[in-house]
Amino acid sequence: MNEYPSIFLTFAAGLLTFFSPCVLPLIPSYLSILGGAAGSAAGEKKRFILLITTVFFVLGFTLIFIILSIIISSAFLLMGEVSKYIRIAAGIIVIILGLNIIFDFLAVLNYEKRFNFKNKPKGFIGALLAGMAFGAGWTPCIGPILTGVLFLAGQSGKAGIAAFYLALYSLGLSIPFLLAAIFFDRYLIPAKWFREKMPLIKNISGVILIIIGIMILTGQFSALNIILQRWQYQFIYWAEDKSGFFQIIAAWLKMINI
Repeated sequence: MNEYPSIFLTFAAGLLTFFSPCVLPLIPSYLSILGGAAGSAAGEKKRFILLITTVFFVLGFTLIFIILSIIISSAFLLMGEVSKYIRIAAGIIVIILGLNIIFDFLAVLNYEKRFNFKNKPKGFIGALLAGMAFGAGWTPCIGPILTGVLFLAGQSGKAGIAAFYLALYSLGLSIPFLLAAIFFDRYLIPAKWFREKMPLIKNISGVILIIIGIMILTGQFSALNIILQRWQYQFIYWAEDKSGFFQIIAAWLKMINI
């Protein structure tokens, strides 16, 4: 087992980001903007175009997050032995960010730059650019969870590994986007319920970040990571005895395990 973050932990961080106050309430607006690519199409064709457009949208913000991961990992590599002190600083920063999610005492982290498009993005390239704008403009607001993932992935000092984990984080954020696009009409009801539970979701996210920050600070993050990786390996062993879909997942997890 290694010191890299568990793939389950990274993926879950992406899911938590989707349910943050910065993202969840605005999903209908984003899907409405992306739906403009469908033009006069109707029915299943319009739904399909919305789905493909959303795919390009999530690819856009994934690209931004991967670029950030490469920059952070390169900084760790260049600093060499100083990385130990960066780890301590990272732990403190993640703890502060976690506390801020709960108590909201750092106003600067509430800043967000929303890109208001006078015209709806045209075509798939327009959706890709809109996704990149989302990734760049909303980074300050989704920063607490994203920062934790960036530090955990970047500490390897290896750009490829850092990029992999940020792609995994983006996958966790992307799947709810895609499901919302597929089931847009049905999405509005559970979205309302999640908005009502937003304070609880924020507190849970904050507590998780504080725990991770303490573990990073004390150098004990591997304890949580080992537990999660054991679950991962147990799932692989269980899935290998099953058929079809589960075997494919098990083979994929074994292939990407770093």
